[in-house]
Amino acid sequence: MKQKLEQIIEPLLDWYQENKRILPWRISKNPYCIWISEIMLQQTRIEAVKSYYSRFMQEIPTIHDLANIQEERLLKLWEGLGYYNRARNLQKAAKIIEQSYQGKMPTTYEKLITLPGIGDYTAGAIASIAFNEKVPAVDGNVLRVISRIIGSKKDILLPETKKEISKLLINIMPQQAGNFNEALMELGELLCVPNGEPTCSKCPLNKICKAYQENLVNEIPVRCKKVKRKIEEMTVLVFTTKEGKIAIRKRTKQGVLKDMYEFPNLDKNYTEEQLINYLQEKKILAEKIEFLGNFKHIFTHIEWKMIAYLVIVKKEELDYMWVTQEELKKKYALPTAFKQLMR
Repeated sequence: MKQKLEQIIEPLLDWYQENKRILPWRISKNPYCIWISEIMLQQTRIEAVKSYYSRFMQEIPTIHDLANIQEERLLKLWEGLGYYNRARNLQKAAKIIEQSYQGKMPTTYEKLITLPGIGDYTAGAIASIAFNEKVPAVDGNVLRVISRIIGSKKDILLPETKKEISKLLINIMPQQAGNFNEALMELGELLCVPNGEPTCSKCPLNKICKAYQENLVNEIPVRCKKVKRKIEEMTVLVFTTKEGKIAIRKRTKQGVLKDMYEFPNLDKNYTEEQLINYLQEKKILAEKIEFLGNFKHIFTHIEWKMIAYLVIVKKEELDYMWVTQEELKKKYALPTAFKQLMR
């Protein structure tokens, strides 16, 4: 197996030099830039990340800036990327780097992986790309590419499969460790794609790839584990005044989207009649109620099924924060789950 995999090194590196995309975080080997980009790219497409990355780096260009920025501003800059704990962990890690590493990024995999929010893949990516340490960086792209090359039908969603592939790669890591890892990921992004038909005819590894040679490309990789999502229903209330103020509140410190801002909401879906009764019970004087539609938002393990209403009230009499649309846009981080209602 080692001998077979060693055959991919030279053609893969040659292909990467010819075909790699120009990306803002690839301009230098700055470990901070690589770190921020890798965290942003978790659960998010490259094209979507570019604008967020540029805005983030303009306002938070150093580890020191990240360690000291107000959390509310940090979350606002992260708004739209989702999975907000990623941003919180960035700041936690930055504070540790300030205190324990004189503000400089740790240079080894073993130290990087101890930081909040940095797992096997991210530690491997930073260590290899920024410091050329001979460690693999195994993400979904790499799992798919290597599984096809060796013809493995093991479930790539299982931790043990990832460990096996990591061990295989450790044994063949070349001197250009960072380029090798990026090349594997790039191949998975551009040719050996997860959805749709891979472009095997243009792949530099097609003569080595067992899945291609044995016509198994559509069968590999294997994914067996299915995520069963919990369905939660809610009614979202967009309270506004005639002057244009909007009611928001801060979520609790537990559960999804903790400490983020949201529109007030109620458990379960309310009909308009049920909502009128609820408002009367709470002695909320509504001048107008308008149905905004049905919305949904999918998290990893939860799906929100939302029904939303615009409720115009006479004055800011409810126990909420009242903000203008401009303030909501610039100052407060509203998760995508609720932000979609603003459209």
